[in-house]
Amino acid sequence: MNIKNQFLVALTAVLVPHSLMAQGAFNEMSYSKDKTTFSLNSPTASVEVDGVTGATSQVSSSSTKPSVKIRIYKDGFTGKPIKTVKMKSVGKDRWEATVKGDLKGKFYTFDMGKGECPGTFAKAVGVNGNRGAIIDMASTNPEGWKDDKRPELKSPADLVIYELHVRDFSVSPTSGLKYKGKYLALTEPKAIEYLKRLGINAIHFQPLFDFASVDETRLDTPQFNWGYDPKNYNVPDGSYSTDPFSPAVRVREFKQMVQALHQAGIRVIFDAVYNHTFNIDGSNFQRTYPDYYYRKTADGKYSDGSGCGNETASEKPLMRDYMIESVLYWVNEYHIDGFRFDLMGVHDIETMKLIRAAVDKIDPSIYIYGEGWSAGSCAYPNDQLAMKANTFKLNGIGAFSDDMRDALRGPFSDNTKGAFLAGIPGEEESLKFGIVGGIAHPQVDMNLVNYDKKPWTAEPTQQISYVSCHDDMCLVDRLKATVPGIKDASRTESERIAELIRLDLLAQTAVFTSQGVPFFLAGEEMLRDKKGVHNSYCSPDSINEFNWENLKKYPQVFEYYRNLIQLRKNHPAFRLAKAEAVREHLEFLPTAPVAEQKKDGAQVEKNGCLLAFRLKNLEGIDSWKNIIVIFNANKEARTVAIPQGEYHVACCNGVINEDGIGMPLVGNETIIDGQSALILYQK
Repeated sequence: MNIKNQFLVALTAVLVPHSLMAQGAFNEMSYSKDKTTFSLNSPTASVEVDGVTGATSQVSSSSTKPSVKIRIYKDGFTGKPIKTVKMKSVGKDRWEATVKGDLKGKFYTFDMGKGECPGTFAKAVGVNGNRGAIIDMASTNPEGWKDDKRPELKSPADLVIYELHVRDFSVSPTSGLKYKGKYLALTEPKAIEYLKRLGINAIHFQPLFDFASVDETRLDTPQFNWGYDPKNYNVPDGSYSTDPFSPAVRVREFKQMVQALHQAGIRVIFDAVYNHTFNIDGSNFQRTYPDYYYRKTADGKYSDGSGCGNETASEKPLMRDYMIESVLYWVNEYHIDGFRFDLMGVHDIETMKLIRAAVDKIDPSIYIYGEGWSAGSCAYPNDQLAMKANTFKLNGIGAFSDDMRDALRGPFSDNTKGAFLAGIPGEEESLKFGIVGGIAHPQVDMNLVNYDKKPWTAEPTQQISYVSCHDDMCLVDRLKATVPGIKDASRTESERIAELIRLDLLAQTAVFTSQGVPFFLAGEEMLRDKKGVHNSYCSPDSINEFNWENLKKYPQVFEYYRNLIQLRKNHPAFRLAKAEAVREHLEFLPTAPVAEQKKDGAQVEKNGCLLAFRLKNLEGIDSWKNIIVIFNANKEARTVAIPQGEYHVACCNGVINEDGIGMPLVGNETIIDGQSALILYQK
């Protein structure tokens, strides 16, 4: 047996038992017509915290027998239990009970004295998620579900990720959709055709699991939340279903949505918010196994790396198993195609690597990425957390590039401060770093990059390239807040809108011609705004909803986005998957006119906010032999030196045409208009 085979056998020996253990540990309800067996992880006499075992005030001591009960209900929301059964200890911190008879259609809760809950791994729940539901999961499969296939993906670089909130997309009267704010809206022909025409091939849905902040019994009352307050991690949220009182309906409609998107060639990415729970005392974790699932500081206080009052302890064996098994459950039961980890920097590196390895055994094309930061200090060593700086250690897991984002539109910490798009020089090197996909590149001076002083990706496919997402201003709002000309009341509205559109298209051109994985906020293609609100997590529909009338008002914006996406799809040069290929084929061009360059090669200051690069020697890679991309965020036109030759114009002044715009350009320099992108190519 060679060394490689020995390694694979050893890895399998580690992963398989781990996976089997997790499946057993979190199979909390097992139904058959004759009986239903309930299992729970809950302390017997002591709790293990950070590897130390000792008695706690929250659980029974040796003088008091611990007790765990299962309660059976007829109703998923109200009414008294019809049966209460004591669970038996079947091993350390493990409880079990069997209830005879057919319990299908009934509901249940666990109770170890800290408050009733549906356990930690309920797969179906009643309205508002307070009681687990006993259903036949196979009966929730839509017709043809067994034949549902994941859309093909050769490389993460081929993804075009569209970040979408279910309700935002369809709730407006202007949407023309029947199932407003529901999963089923994404199954309607109008919605599917729109997404296909736009050209995206992956939707990153904001949280779809059961979250705590929306009262599902009062959906006729105005309510809104993004959903980053987890309650039941392994159940679809009921507020997006047509009947939250029916446990099977939300499951079936979720699957119908996935199936419809898959048939359209669109992958479904799940927003995984394992880093915290909506609170501590009311959480299922705390009510089943007090204090185990959370980190604490040295002085015994709950750590708050999430910024939401708590942080989970991914490094603890049971929490690690939980995360792995939950991810696998969504892949297997709901055919999920990717995972975006919220505040991934709260989780430890080892857990994330084990998740990647477990998913690889099912399908290596399932893409995993996350926010490479936390919202506060974590009670765990920083060098062992999945922070952006540690992305190169994460074996194919990606992270968002805030370097690129803030280089384009200004810092997250200051809504009023602009950057490249506002014509403010100084962020060109950070933008270059984003263009190469966060890898080491000889022409990128890391000393001048805004946040990172060394490369953080091993391959460009580990970088999520973007300029806007849900938890910030829309691009439109950010431009309005940072670009003086757009706010200038002395200008006509048409002049202000024209500048807004120019900069919007310039920003996305930078994203989509960069190496890495492009990502954009849903609705940007119709010039969506949120009336200047930075954090709209609980703002009303009037703030968050799409205005579909914008498609008629600004048709050129949608058309440009559509063509830009198609341009990237048509030309592999923009999506090189390997770092060596990027270093070989991508070079930056000097952006100061030849006559104004200093002897040492430095650029003159007045040519800031101007950047050009060439994708060269593309024979065998692309149908175009050489490609030149230039970004000019200045209001005035600029001249850029280019290699001597004949070039066709593919993008100019907000128009994309791969067949060529106007006459070919011949020479060794070109003029690029202000606040625009220019793409040239040689056949």
